[in-house]
Amino acid sequence: MTIIVKENEIKQCVNISEDIIPIIENAFVSLSNEETVMPPILRLDIKENNGEVDVKTAYIKGLDSFAIKMSSGFYNNPSLGLPSTGGVMFLVSTKTGKLETVLLDGGYLTDVRTAIAGAIAAKHLANENITDVGIIGAGMQAKLQLIALMLVRQPSTIRIWARDYKKVEEYIKEVSPTVNGNFINCKSPKDVTENSNILITTTPSTTPLIQHEWLHKGLHITAMGSDAEHKNELDPRIIQFCDLYVADRQSQTSILGELHHAIKANLVSEEKKFTELGDVIGKKDKGRSSEDQITVCDLTGTGVQDTAIARYAFEIAMRNNLGLQLN
Repeated sequence: MTIIVKENEIKQCVNISEDIIPIIENAFVSLSNEETVMPPILRLDIKENNGEVDVKTAYIKGLDSFAIKMSSGFYNNPSLGLPSTGGVMFLVSTKTGKLETVLLDGGYLTDVRTAIAGAIAAKHLANENITDVGIIGAGMQAKLQLIALMLVRQPSTIRIWARDYKKVEEYIKEVSPTVNGNFINCKSPKDVTENSNILITTTPSTTPLIQHEWLHKGLHITAMGSDAEHKNELDPRIIQFCDLYVADRQSQTSILGELHHAIKANLVSEEKKFTELGDVIGKKDKGRSSEDQITVCDLTGTGVQDTAIARYAFEIAMRNNLGLQLN
């Protein structure tokens, strides 16, 4: 028997909430403790349509199922009136290999687990008493990252920059009724960076948007847009000179993330071992050690997050008698 759960049913079960934080934290810790089997990402680029399709998966040892996720990003879609991201998740039995569940989430679960990962990064790496957060980008993740951040920090001022000024105005109009704070549509990434305690970059940019010279003491950066070799939001010197660089998974960020560009520019040795987010969560490494440190968390998105969020969604769906059973 296979169970099909539709997107509207998934959205009844899962939203950005404090309940999901420990779910994703535990997934990162399992990765850090080598309790997870996670192969490299499979990615297909469709350049003529500015699109990509990724396949991610991970098995957390001891669990009875794991997820295989196919997600897409087609960045011309907004001009067609379509969302830029989509996807589907499959839950497979670790005992028999049988397909047990299809989660027709349309990329929703990826959006949620990515936003929660950003909140976790801020929770463990940013200073506690922050007043200003900066967001680079005005798309879906720019909105969800802010909503998730508010679970762990309470900034009073939110600075936004995107290439399209009008999209920022739309962003503020959409988000401000649910997020308490003073929203500012900034003229430049420099303005955002220099006046923020936490900076979150959320774009598919292929050239650095944030320069090393703009950084200041105490800043935490969560960079989540660089999830492919050609994407790059941060000046590679930031990785070289920041006080603490943290990867979601170094074997990924050295190929796909901001770390990749620092290695490629010969600013960082590919042999250097960096702290991973699961190490900080699990107290293997200290993380931020002073209020003045500049910290960077490089999020490329891991299969273990997908297994964790898919299992969570399935559990809630079954508890609420949702889904279609196919014999």
